[in-house]
Amino acid sequence: MYKVGIVMGSDSDIRQMAKAADILKEFDIGYEMVIISAHREPDELIRWCRGAWDRDIRVIIAGAGMAAALPGMCAALFEGPVIGVPLSAKVLDGMDSLHSMLMMPPGVPVATVAIDGAKNAGILAAQILSTASDEAAAEIREKLVAYKKDMRDGVKKKNDRLQEIGYEEYIKEK
Repeated sequence: MYKVGIVMGSDSDIRQMAKAADILKEFDIGYEMVIISAHREPDELIRWCRGAWDRDIRVIIAGAGMAAALPGMCAALFEGPVIGVPLSAKVLDGMDSLHSMLMMPPGVPVATVAIDGAKNAGILAAQILSTASDEAAAEIREKLVAYKKDMRDGVKKKNDRLQEIGYEEYIKEK
């Protein structure tokens, strides 16, 4: 079964990036999580990215804040799709990393989710893996369908409660 690579440049990113691992676990998708700094360990990043395909990694989720070089470097080095997770930082609240990921040069795309959107990155990685035509992909698709149904049911339940008690009481329950 194929895996997802999760890479971050610092251990300060792990709480956000864990959200991608959590969702991958929910879909029974294997992953490899590492801390590699694009600026401080460029040789290690090259080795990790270049060897990812041979380790059955088919999608990389790269989280980065500030200069956000990590997702772009992964996209330059890896044959498969790279999903960038811009991470909020003390300066500019993650807008710098968001823009860095969005403005990749032609030929080096980085799919980019919202600032601190690692959960969505995990879901997007699952959706990408689900497009294959094998049994494992079909199982992922089934889990995605169930996940989205649960989300719809949750919203419907909340609306039913709102209609039942009105917005003032609903706010008090929150």
